[in-house]
Amino acid sequence: MPDSRRIVAVVLAAGLGKRLRSSAPKVLARVAGRPLLSHVLRALGALSVARTVVVVGHGADEVEKEFGGAGVEFARQREQRGTADALLAAKAALAGHSGPVIVLYGDTPRLRAEALTTLLDSHRASGAAASLLTAERPDPEGYGRVIRDAGGEVADIREDRDLTAEERGIREFNPGVYCFEAPLVFEALPRIGSRNAQGELYLTDVVRVLRSMGHRVAAVRWPRAGELDGVNTPEELIAAGRGLRGDILADLVRAGVDVLDPEKTYVEADVAVGEGTVILPFTVIQAGVRIGKGCRVGPFARLREGTVLEDGAEVGDFVETKNARIGPRTKVLHLSYIGDADLGAAVNVGAGTITANYDGRRKNRTTIRDRAFVGSGTVLVAPVDVGEDSIVGAGAVVTRGTTVKAREVYVGVPARKLKDRPEEDRP
Repeated sequence: MPDSRRIVAVVLAAGLGKRLRSSAPKVLARVAGRPLLSHVLRALGALSVARTVVVVGHGADEVEKEFGGAGVEFARQREQRGTADALLAAKAALAGHSGPVIVLYGDTPRLRAEALTTLLDSHRASGAAASLLTAERPDPEGYGRVIRDAGGEVADIREDRDLTAEERGIREFNPGVYCFEAPLVFEALPRIGSRNAQGELYLTDVVRVLRSMGHRVAAVRWPRAGELDGVNTPEELIAAGRGLRGDILADLVRAGVDVLDPEKTYVEADVAVGEGTVILPFTVIQAGVRIGKGCRVGPFARLREGTVLEDGAEVGDFVETKNARIGPRTKVLHLSYIGDADLGAAVNVGAGTITANYDGRRKNRTTIRDRAFVGSGTVLVAPVDVGEDSIVGAGAVVTRGTTVKAREVYVGVPARKLKDRPEEDRP
């Protein structure tokens, strides 16, 4: 028999996002190399969530196409009538579920699994019908305020547009991260009215409804308010990106990566870097890159998605890589483009080397095998296979379809075999 207390999650992602000045769904706006919704799903992925339902509305087809393979389910809010109505759209998908339901918005990219775990643990310990994360800041403009009763219990949440002058002085705000008990929350939602400044069904009103039904609502105050910020404007999108990249760099430093100047280093989400790696200033590492232990990257390097640096590899100044595997102890140190390529161990790539991967119709791969030496200014017109212990002389153009066999020396334009590499010259 399945555990009736298993956790499910609902992500509200139906918003239009007009203030972002984009026709695309708001949750598809990109920050740190990934859509907003991707960051939220990543935080949920670190919990033992049995199911995640994403409520979509505006641009539903686009969102479902982008995240169709992310292991989530979708529910459609046919008419955008407010956040309470959005959660109701997930009711059918969660029919029969009894237990905690984490509810959050799809536009909070800095939200961390740690915060969700703290909320869930506190909710289970409290026995409350609902729990919410709250935070404080001197002026939480734009956010609903947490209204507490004389005993300090959460009594209501008042949206920013509906605040009285006195309530505007409240510093504790509601960022919109909840844990509800099901099916109770779905019994409370139909009791919510729309008598407010926007004429919408506010999810925040469920607090007052649950209280009127005799249930307790608990709150967990989170100390880092910035991690809970949503994105509604271009300025907030920029701020979220800056904050998220700062979080990423801080995590890398804690994991033993030496980031020499974090203010001049750009690392996107979903990047893995091994202990002992050094990242020099003005380096850009884009989403999806994997870097091993003891590597050295930069300065002024750009590692694009699909790049893998194995342990001890070095990528230097003004080098760009894309969809490339750089083998252990291999060096690509100056002014090179390595795209759609597989480099073996202990390869040396001279300054100004290019893998010409695109033939006008499709991308082709270059293979450079263990201990090969590629001289400066070389052009490798893919597909090309450079063998173990071979040499390609400086300024050579290795034409499409060429195989340089092990220990051969190739030179010239177009490159041709000169001789075999002497035994004493091999590394």
